[in-house]
Amino acid sequence: MFEKDSNDRIEAEDFPVDENDNVTEKQESASGLPDDEIVKLQAQLDEQKDKYVRLFAEFDNYRRRTSKENIELRQTAGKEVIISLLDVLDDMDRAEKQLQESEVEDNLKEGIQLVFNKFRKAMVSKGLKAFETLHSDFDVEKDEAISEIEVNDEKLKGKVVAEIQKGYLLNDKLIRFAKVVVGK
Repeated sequence: MFEKDSNDRIEAEDFPVDENDNVTEKQESASGLPDDEIVKLQAQLDEQKDKYVRLFAEFDNYRRRTSKENIELRQTAGKEVIISLLDVLDDMDRAEKQLQESEVEDNLKEGIQLVFNKFRKAMVSKGLKAFETLHSDFDVEKDEAISEIEVNDEKLKGKVVAEIQKGYLLNDKLIRFAKVVVGK
């Protein structure tokens, strides 16, 4: 009497009779579960989805952060060694100036200059870069003022008039302030 087809059978118990002898449909879904059970399961499913999405986002942030830290670590892996070699580089600059002023054989000057240039190229290939401060505005982010001197030229006031020690960047990060004399 209530048959749909051979797969979907409708039983008489699914249509209880109310007081008025009217047939009413029971509050169930297609799965055969009551609506309140479905609401409860849907809430649990939503909660699990939320946890999954948050966990996935947290993992993605972790992956990005560790990748960024790894790149930074590789870029500055030799930072301590390079910082210790900056004094050697300063000594080489001073020796080069003295060498140009001295009366040493040209062959000897040329050989020493080749060694100095090779060392500088090796440092540059590791990401080291000197920055110029002479005759530029004094910048507290990059320069360390050793002293101030009186200057006659108004254009030099507040500017670097002498550089005592060069400042350096390693992969665009400051590793040593330039020690300078500022005009006032």
